[in-house]
Amino acid sequence: MLKRIHVRHLSTGMYIHEFCGSWMEHPFWRTRFLLRSPADVARIQDSSIQEVWIDTDKGDDVPDAAQPVSRTQANAQIDTALAGADPPAPDPAPFVARTTLDAHASASTAQELERARHICASAKTQVLSMFEEARMGHAIDAQGAQATVDEITGSLARNPGALISLARLKTADEYTYMHSVSVSALMLALARQLQLDEATTRLAGMAGLMHDIGKARIPDAILNKPARLSDEEFDIMRSHPAFGVEMLRASKMPPQVLDACLHHHEKMDGSGYPHRLMGADIHLLARMNAICDVYDAVTSNRPYKNGWDPSDALRRMAEWTRGHFDSRIFQAFVRCMGIYPTGSLVRLASGHLAVVLEQSPGTLLAPRVRLFFSLQSGRRVAPEVIDLARPGCGERIAGREDPARWDFKDLDSLWIDAAAPR
Repeated sequence: MLKRIHVRHLSTGMYIHEFCGSWMEHPFWRTRFLLRSPADVARIQDSSIQEVWIDTDKGDDVPDAAQPVSRTQANAQIDTALAGADPPAPDPAPFVARTTLDAHASASTAQELERARHICASAKTQVLSMFEEARMGHAIDAQGAQATVDEITGSLARNPGALISLARLKTADEYTYMHSVSVSALMLALARQLQLDEATTRLAGMAGLMHDIGKARIPDAILNKPARLSDEEFDIMRSHPAFGVEMLRASKMPPQVLDACLHHHEKMDGSGYPHRLMGADIHLLARMNAICDVYDAVTSNRPYKNGWDPSDALRRMAEWTRGHFDSRIFQAFVRCMGIYPTGSLVRLASGHLAVVLEQSPGTLLAPRVRLFFSLQSGRRVAPEVIDLARPGCGERIAGREDPARWDFKDLDSLWIDAAAPR
């Protein structure tokens, strides 16, 4: 049985199932293991992690006095908070624009996917070139960067889900470059959800594309290390925002972009870096960048970890919101992505598994899905696309499912193939 407890209740003999906090902050490269020594307990309690999930079937239980929360209860509380914390934005469509986005006609996911592939490839080439130029000490091509942001903007205007979902499927080897593309797209989508003006929206897209440019000065051995960084290595990694600002200033980037680059690792409770800013001292684009950066990081495959399922990532990020993120902006981000983002594995009330294809305008809880597996028979069934928001549809999502439990090798292709042009 899984139980969520405060770290003060930890003791040797317990089995750690999951840390309730950013995977970047806990002091172990593993996330599931048996606590064997008091020193390991102390390392967790001395970290910024406040709560953990333990598995009582694999290790010791917690004393009754600790009053742990069950996984089911916790997930239900988070789902309720995500679904009802804030009313939807006035516009029924998630990314139909008041900015230059008005110039583009809307397109289905099927129509946009192929265009999004070309945009992602072109954007990756542009970012790779920027990193190479930065490593050689050359100025960044601001005009080329803006052209990339404009291409991403156009794709999101036609269909917000296609490029964002496709960019998440980056390989571990191309993570550093495609991460910048993904964060730029997420920043543009979030800016629209927040109803920012055109100028600020363009700055948000540029900030997302440039936020990690300082990593061009970080040694590859640290960037791609397949294990947790040492304290010394982490200190080097934490220098990338300052490196980035230095590069961007030489390229005469706008001050809002410089600020987002420097402060996208700050947290609302003051525990971030490099300046330990708190609350209102963190400017808007930096707050937005913090959310988009973490979401793409935790849902992407990295050299040292596999990415989380998108809906699980939102659930975990909701647990960190009070200390890490601006709650109002995070709620807007959830409205952008949907509680069950594209690519999420879900369990339907009928006893089937399905993968989410795209969001339905006006509702967070009823996306279009592709049903493909029967829990009753334990076998695949003929795939069927269902619009859960369609009037009279008797199907609904009963809960999210952990893809790691099922190990469907073709999970990503299930939604890509369903949306691919015929």
